[in-house]
Amino acid sequence: MQGDNGERSIIDLALMEQSVDQIYSLLAKASQAILDIYQYGHFNIERKHDNSPVTEADLQSNVIITEGLKKLFSHIPIISEEATIQDYKERINWEWLWLLDPLDGTKEFVKHTDEFTINLALIHNHKVVAGFLYIPIQNGMYFAIQGKGAFQYKADGHHLRLSVSNFTLDQKNIRVVISKNHKDQATQSYIDVLNEPILIEKGSAIKFVSIAKGETDYYPRMIHIMEWDTAAGQILIEEAGGQLVEATSGKSLRYNKPTMVNPYFIASGKIL
Repeated sequence: MQGDNGERSIIDLALMEQSVDQIYSLLAKASQAILDIYQYGHFNIERKHDNSPVTEADLQSNVIITEGLKKLFSHIPIISEEATIQDYKERINWEWLWLLDPLDGTKEFVKHTDEFTINLALIHNHKVVAGFLYIPIQNGMYFAIQGKGAFQYKADGHHLRLSVSNFTLDQKNIRVVISKNHKDQATQSYIDVLNEPILIEKGSAIKFVSIAKGETDYYPRMIHIMEWDTAAGQILIEEAGGQLVEATSGKSLRYNKPTMVNPYFIASGKIL
């Protein structure tokens, strides 16, 4: 994927569409490794430099997926939460790259809530163009490719198209999805102005899936999280008819930034 013109990009995304089954198999393999550790119930928990937890499941999943991606797409570099991030002086020249979170929701994994995911996204010139979100406990994958739609994966090829909800911000009982682990006053201020919202707690990137499926409507996030946390979810929501935008500017999130940290954002269905 070295070209820089629109025709080349279309060809590359067509190839990605043909690779969905291979990516599903790769993420399913990583998912099984995660579940083997999860169901055993005894695993070491270490702390990274930011005090977030990391387990053997994170690391095994990372090895399986990164090695698999290198075999399938040897020319596309990978940025993973569980690997050393390349210096921006190198990354700035990347037209294409993978963004990977091999186990999103490690806190939920440790707590045995079942709400954790594998997030994989393809980035082209700072924009997410394909995303794959695997939920191990369901043995299921959701995916989206730019211009092709968002789907729940089905092995027989009859994938189920996803569609967001339609709503207005002043209507009563908007379904607001919120984090189980991160509650803050800035986010609460976006919720307080709504008309008797219904709050729904979900862990990890499952929040994005719930919006893409039309099960929830609105997700304000006023705490910084990383690019690999949102990329796959963003295109899933966008291709299902919704949006994930910066809270202040209303612009879509951009990827492969110098710090890899996202601005505050709002994910939602279609706001009328």
